[in-house]
Amino acid sequence: MTAALTASTSLSTCDLCDVHKGDDSGSFRVLPPGFHSYGGVPAFHGQVQTVRCFEDNSLVKQAVDSPGLGRVLVVDGGGSLRRALVGGNLAASAARNGWAGLVVNGCVRDAAELAAAQVGIRALGLMPLPTEKRGEGQTGVALQVQGVWVRPGDWLYADADGVVVSAQALSRRD
Repeated sequence: MTAALTASTSLSTCDLCDVHKGDDSGSFRVLPPGFHSYGGVPAFHGQVQTVRCFEDNSLVKQAVDSPGLGRVLVVDGGGSLRRALVGGNLAASAARNGWAGLVVNGCVRDAAELAAAQVGIRALGLMPLPTEKRGEGQTGVALQVQGVWVRPGDWLYADADGVVVSAQALSRRD
């Protein structure tokens, strides 16, 4: 694999899948359909940081309040549709702190504010109910998101066609 893309470079997930469709090593993975786009940036990519939490976004807030450095925060909320793990305030914080995107295996809220935030956001759906703040969860752990492994340090690429994950940074030349 080659060096990482710059933030301004667009890379199609379809093209990546065409190149890596025969990869049986497990280093290239595709998240299943069901993740909808809510952020103001429709396509994004970056190195992965992870949070695992269930109906408690305390660690999500802590992450987006820290420097994103162009990374993508992958939040495994267990697929819960009962509470929103990210809302307008956290999306604005993520954008302000340099996160390329957020992928939430769960719900988000404040659709209009999310759309205005200059950060990519993918989630399973919208839910107006906020989370409880218990300070529970884990950061920097391997996650299974809708049955697909996502690990800290992986690279994630998202666009209108889907979300793919790779163990290495990808480029047009792969």
